[in-house]
Amino acid sequence: MSFFELGMLVCFGLSWPINVVKSYRARTAKCKSILFLVAIFVGYVFGIIHKLLYSRDMVLAVYIFNILMVTADICLYFRNLRLDKKR
Repeated sequence: MSFFELGMLVCFGLSWPINVVKSYRARTAKCKSILFLVAIFVGYVFGIIHKLLYSRDMVLAVYIFNILMVTADICLYFRNLRLDKKR
């Protein structure tokens, strides 16, 4: 297990729940980039694949938590986009 990889993922992981709550409360997709969210999602997918193929350890749980948070934010983006179109 790499301490530095774990540190990076924990730092990112701390920010995602805050971002998800902010997206939920904002009820708008303005100032959000779906391209950014998808790029982060794909990055986590690659990290998970690497962990499954080459280096199974506890860090995989942090990757899974982070990708779930990004998935929630992507879902909220589309919900908020729909709400923006209604207005």
